[in-house]
This record gives sequence, C-alpha cells and structure tokens, in this order.
Amino acid sequence: MKLAILSRAPRSYSTQRLRAAAAQRGHAVKVLNTLRFGIDLSGDEPDLQFRGRPLSQYDAVLPRIGNSITYYGTAVVRQFEQMDVYTPNTAGGITNSRDKLRATQILSRHGVAMPATTFVQDRADVIPAIERVGGAPVVIKLLEGTQGIGVILAPSLKVAEAIIETLQSTRQNVLIQRFVKESKGRDIRALVVGDRVVAAMRRSAQGDEFRSNVHRGGSVEKVDIEPAFEAVAVRAAQIMGLKVAGVDMLESDAGPLVMEVNSSPGLEGIEAATNLDVAGAIIDYIDNQVAFPHIDVRERLSVSTGYGVAEIVVHGDADLVGKPLGDSGLSERDITVLTLHRGVLVIPNPRPRHVLEDGDRLLCWGRLEEMRSMIPERPKRRSRVKKLPKQPIPDAAAG
Repeated sequence: MKLAILSRAPRSYSTQRLRAAAAQRGHAVKVLNTLRFGIDLSGDEPDLQFRGRPLSQYDAVLPRIGNSITYYGTAVVRQFEQMDVYTPNTAGGITNSRDKLRATQILSRHGVAMPATTFVQDRADVIPAIERVGGAPVVIKLLEGTQGIGVILAPSLKVAEAIIETLQSTRQNVLIQRFVKESKGRDIRALVVGDRVVAAMRRSAQGDEFRSNVHRGGSVEKVDIEPAFEAVAVRAAQIMGLKVAGVDMLESDAGPLVMEVNSSPGLEGIEAATNLDVAGAIIDYIDNQVAFPHIDVRERLSVSTGYGVAEIVVHGDADLVGKPLGDSGLSERDITVLTLHRGVLVIPNPRPRHVLEDGDRLLCWGRLEEMRSMIPERPKRRSRVKKLPKQPIPDAAAG
C-alpha cells in the first residue's frame, strides 16, 4: 500500500507514530504538506498537483487536517475522493466534526445522547435559552474552539449573559450547554477505528479547572470502557462519517453523553495512558479497507431518472408489520432495501427472511413514484409553549 499522510506537522508525535507504523508494516508512506497541494480541474479527470508537479498515484490518504486550514484541507481530501483514493475520514466527515453546532445537530437528529444544548443569536433569547438547558451554571462554547480553548463555565445567569453578550459583540458564535456536574471534571476519550474502540482513557481536570483536556494540564489514565460507552462512541463516529475519531464522553447519571467527535485525535496521550499501538491499529484498518474508497450513494445513484434514495418507516397500521421482507411486495414494486434500522441496530443488506416490526426504518433505493405513496405525511409538531390560564374579562362597569 502506498499511503500519504496529510500533515503540516511532520515532527509531531502523532504524525511520526503513524509514519513509523506504516513503514514497519512494509507500506510506502510519505508525509505531505496539505497546503502544498493544487487542485487540478483542467483535465478530463480530477487530479492533484503537489509542489507544482503532478501527484504520483496513492492507494490511500490519511488526513491530519488542522483546525486553521479546515476549508482548504477538506477541499484537498475531497479531490482525493473524486480520484477514488481511499480515506478513512471523508471531507464531509471532517467538516461535520469541526463545527460544534453542525455536529450537535447531526448527532441530535440520530438520537445520540448529549448534554442539553441550545444556540441563539438575539440578546433577548439568551436567558430563555439558558433556562431551557437547566439554568446556571452553564458551559459556553465557541463553535470552532479546540483543545479546550473557547470553553467557559459560567457560574450564574448574570455572568453567562455577560459572557455571551461580549462574545457575540465580537461576532463569535457560541453554544449554550448544560453543565453536567456529576462528571466532576472528568471525561472519557474513546479512540474509534472502524467499528470498534481500540483504546480508551479517562481524563481528569486538575484543581479548580473543569476542562479535562491534556493541554489544560489534565491527567490521563487507562480505562476499560463499558459496552454502553463503546456502542455510543462507535455510533457517533460513524454518524459523523469518520472511521478514525476520538469521541469525548461525559459520565453522567443518565449514562454516556457525547461532548465532541474529533477527526484528528492526538495519539500521544492515549498511547502513553494505555500502552497500546493505536497508530498501528489505524494503519492496519486502512490497509484492510483500501480497496473500498468512499462512494456517495445519492450522488452516484441520482443520475438514474425517476429513481432515488428514500427512507420508509414501517408503522403499526401498515400492511408491512409482521411480514418477512421477502413477502413485503417491495421488490415487485422495484424497491430495494439497502439497510434496515431498528432503534440503534443497523442491519445492512437485510435478507428476505427478516420480519418487519413496527418502527423499522428502511433505507431504500427504487422508483420514486412507487416510494412516494409509502411515505406518510409529516406529523404536525406540537407546540412546547405553555398556555397561560385565561384571565377573566373585567366588568365594564367596574372601576
């Protein structure tokens, strides 16, 4: 395998470990400065230049894109994808994870447990937003902060309002998040590779500091991750579109709460804490997956006129409940079921013998007109605003 590691820090611990792990396994590996690429769109096929010359052929690319060059870095990764070069972390996945609001929206849509979070712009909406997440103290986060930078604990409503007003006056966008006090300044970092957690550590804040980041002086220790935490970590990474990720979770009374999904996790702290070859696990995974570059299903399949991708939900009053997939009549209607989602369980390429249950979600490819009749109308949202009791109309003759 010929592997390119995209990194502007060739001497950093993580880059050196990944390079050494690839070389030890007999792979050809080079560290390439992300900013020295040129995206070539002038020919018949997508191409890349490096240092002004045509890029030689690579089997896989491992992005280590810094936060300051996310836009250009993801453009380069996207071009590799267009050239059918395998990458464990797609441009879309990296982009999703870098914007805290965007990441929270995506994870929330798929029911991943997180601390209560809200986002507002108008000053008049700040106090109601704080109250919605449970009141002070609250955590205030800049949307694109890293390593604990831009994360502030506001102990009271007045302080929170003042901090948010100050940040917004400098055109900074912030999230307002519930402070999970029972986590006691600790969190778990799970290193996800593919569909498993290869290493996990607990990070603990020091002194009065509530941020547990190693860059903030936090200590680390190996932890044997519980199955519930592993399942949440893997699911969060995969939903974000990342096959290599660091997933940070709080240990709350309600179970694991995802704080962040990092697309370029550092390896030094977790390898030191666990004494595991995390870099080697990443290289082995890439080597195993290199024949399967990322394919955007909607992009590739949408060229078929009249066909598309849709999600069909099996409802209790539908004819599908209790029937094996093979007897559902979907194939006769030119509809192919790609995956079956049942709660957090995902069944890829379900067999005809799978019996459909109420609430199953079927990701389908087929004729749009056939699927249209199977998609129910969107339910009307119930208002969350509490109605005030009607006040008696004063007697016109009174007073």
